[in-house]
Amino acid sequence: MEERLTELGCEEFSERLAARESVPGGGGAAALVGALGAALCSMAGAFTVGKPRYRDVEEDVTEIMEEADAIRYRLIELVEEDASGFESLMEAYALPKDDPARPEGLEAAIVSAAMAPLGMVGECCRAVVLLEEMGEKCSRMLVSDVACGAQLVRAAIEAASVNVYVNTSSLADRSQARRIESTCEELVEEYVPRAERLARDIVCGIRSRGA
Repeated sequence: MEERLTELGCEEFSERLAARESVPGGGGAAALVGALGAALCSMAGAFTVGKPRYRDVEEDVTEIMEEADAIRYRLIELVEEDASGFESLMEAYALPKDDPARPEGLEAAIVSAAMAPLGMVGECCRAVVLLEEMGEKCSRMLVSDVACGAQLVRAAIEAASVNVYVNTSSLADRSQARRIESTCEELVEEYVPRAERLARDIVCGIRSRGA
């Protein structure tokens, strides 16, 4: 049975991440961090649903939780896809340099390896939107968890983007590389500041309570 990284315990996963092994690496770590951020969004909703004070927004909160769960599951899948993409890339690099199929195979493997972290960026950007909505509607007792979730998905976006760029930098087709990079850059430039703003506004609100 093929080993799944996401079935490892926290301690073993971190040990594998620290070891001299190619996977999991930065991409897998980014996806896992993003999944934790999405999980905190769901947690904030779970403590809100069922409370009479929030009955008017319960349906909205439930929908946000469902979407956050879907993002979390997808990010967990991307831990595995990132590892698979890296392994395929290493296989392509191992092809004999005089193999006529090598350039095309290597190019395809590089593009494939860039797609997993680009997918992470996209999913984490979706999570930012949900965290913004959850921050407005969840129990005030849980807004600190929303802020933590925002910081985690922000970090995941930035970390995943590094793994996009490290792959596109090796593409021979520079026009394709620029297209991928442009997509990633646009997402980073919009959603990283939104996540930072959400966390900052929540922290300011929390601190003002004790002023």
